Parts: sequence; structure tokens; C-alpha cells
Amino acid sequence: MKALLTLGLLLLSVAVQAKVYERCELARTLKRHGMDGYRGVSLANWLCLARWESSYSTRATNYNPKYGSTDYGIFQINSLYWCNDGKTPRAVNNCGISCNALLQDDITQAIACAKRVVSDPQGIRAWVAWKDHCRNRDLTRYTRGCGV
Repeated sequence: MKALLTLGLLLLSVAVQAKVYERCELARTLKRHGMDGYRGVSLANWLCLARWESSYSTRATNYNPKYGSTDYGIFQINSLYWCNDGKTPRAVNNCGISCNALLQDDITQAIACAKRVVSDPQGIRAWVAWKDHCRNRDLTRYTRGCGV
């Protein structure tokens, strides 16, 4: 019985762990999904953004007490404007998805929503981490050695 309980706890801990992408793995994934140059945003900018928003982790979340919203996933997409978490007051859900969809290891839905965010007039400037860490910087290190 003890062995079954230990195995169950081990499986549960594996199930809730995030996929943390390696930089080049993420670069290849984003390129395959058409992110390089999407709305004028280079692959290096997307990688820089994901690095500073989530450290490339699919399950990253960050609560924003000032707005009562939460940022979700590898791109830290906000529940006030872009997804529905069922708890954010006055949420708009412009991507038309559950915020939980942004926490999946398969980041296809997160990519689709990030494309929607960057298509908004604010563009990539919607992400504070991009403005603070990526804007007007040499970002070549983010794609260096990735063959993309």
C-alpha cells in the first residue's frame, strides 16, 4: 500500500510540473508556428519576451493585485483582456479561450493568443517585460546557435 501511495504522489508531482523549454527548442517551435516576423516581430524578440516573462515555462502564472488579473503561460497572457479564468472581474477574453489553455505543454493555443495580442494596436509593447528587457537591445544571443 505504501508503495502505491508513493507511486501515486510521484505521478501527481510529475503531472503538475511545467514544461520548461530550452531556448533553441522554443526557437524552433515558434518558427514552425510562423512567429518569426509575425507582425514585424522577430524570433529573437519572441524568445527574449518569453525568457523575461516566464523563463520559458509553460505553467508560469503571476497575479496582478492592482487589477485583480493573472498572467498565464509561457507568454504571460493576461486574464483581464485575453483569456477567461473565471475569476477576473470585467474580463474581456479577446482570444476566446480558457486561461488554462495557456498553461499546456503544447503551446499551440498560447502562440495563437500571442499572435492576437501582438495584432492589437499596442503590438509587442503590450508586454512590460519586453519593454524593460528587450526593446532597443541586441537580441542576437537569443537565436545564436539554434539554426533558425
